[in-house]
Amino acid sequence: MHDPRALLEMGAEAVRRLARRGYTLDLDRLEELSSRRNKRVQAADQLRAESNRVAHEVPKVVRSGGDASELKERARQLKEQIRDAEAEQEQLQADLRDFLLGIPNLPLDAVPDGDSEDFAVEIRRHGTPTSFSFEPKDHVDLGEAMGILDFGRATKLSGPRFSVAKGAGAALERGLATFFLDLHTRHHGYTECSVPNLVTPETMTGTGQLPKFEEDLFKTGVGSRQLYLIPTAEVPLTNLHADEIIDASALPIAYTAHTPCYRSEAGSYGRDTRGILRLHQFAKVELVRVCEAEKSQTELEKMLSHAEACLKELGLPYRVIMLAAGDMGFSAQVTYDIEVWLPSQQRYREISSCSDCGTFQARRAAIRVRDKAGKKSFAATLNGSGLPIGRTLAAVMEQYQQQDGSILVPDVLVPYVGFKAIGPDGAPRA
Repeated sequence: MHDPRALLEMGAEAVRRLARRGYTLDLDRLEELSSRRNKRVQAADQLRAESNRVAHEVPKVVRSGGDASELKERARQLKEQIRDAEAEQEQLQADLRDFLLGIPNLPLDAVPDGDSEDFAVEIRRHGTPTSFSFEPKDHVDLGEAMGILDFGRATKLSGPRFSVAKGAGAALERGLATFFLDLHTRHHGYTECSVPNLVTPETMTGTGQLPKFEEDLFKTGVGSRQLYLIPTAEVPLTNLHADEIIDASALPIAYTAHTPCYRSEAGSYGRDTRGILRLHQFAKVELVRVCEAEKSQTELEKMLSHAEACLKELGLPYRVIMLAAGDMGFSAQVTYDIEVWLPSQQRYREISSCSDCGTFQARRAAIRVRDKAGKKSFAATLNGSGLPIGRTLAAVMEQYQQQDGSILVPDVLVPYVGFKAIGPDGAPRA
């Protein structure tokens, strides 16, 4: 969430930067809300000051034998006026907060203009896509022929956009998750966390999913409690330090978690409906970093390298792009996407997004840093996929398929699954 004073001081510059995201900032409305709130705060303070003065006068008049009835009546009136002023102040504060919560993060000037993937800027490529001597199949045909993926029975259980992995397919999913966690905790310095999959509205608000993107979320409740299923482990991991002040000496903080993720995919129907690229429920290993604001860009490059390392270890060709301003997530000020090569589509497809959110989420979640001098400031937060299990499984299956319908297992995964290949019949091969 933004500081209204900072936006008003930036003025036309804030309008310009947000326009790059396709958002029109109404400065007049912001000025009006902020001014009315501030005036009501001042008025309430003045009423409380007068109330305190009257409260001190009443006993003095009584002790001197005077008539305090008028003072007592004024005290009663002030009490009502203060109550009304505080209620109005609270409403104005809520109106201002709602307005600010709907404003996305300001994109950095280094981010390219544009509102779609067509405007992304390629940063680099790694690896060369495999040339097959046969027509490569997609992961759906491979998985169903081998009996390790079952979309029909998943639909029977839950409807479209769900999947079931069986046998060697389930083992590969488990192996990928464990491999990613080991890589990040043993080599990249992350602390593994096991976090709730259900969180409060306040937690969702802290990372920017609420209030704007409620239609993308699955929600439930117990009694009067309303809870949301997490769309990514970024939500609970980042909010672990909500309403906290962290000593700068403890930074950077690096967390990772393997969780299911739940997304309604509102507005995406008709896109990637085949296979496991866009499901309502999928598993992901997430990376989150918390640091001092001035170090966020360095931390972003570090996180990006950690996500890339997963693909390098698996031997999967990929490219890195910087997203255009209008194509970034709500909370990001800059985002790198990693796109893995899918042989069946003959194109690179997104497999990871690594975003620097600056202080945007920390302001919403009240995550602050205390430096050596005791000065407090808002932290910077970053998040990235490291990696999603389903999309990685699809890439491995397609990249390592053989002409006879079997699939080789990447060397780094063999210790995790206990076999080197999956036969055309779905049976593991030692």
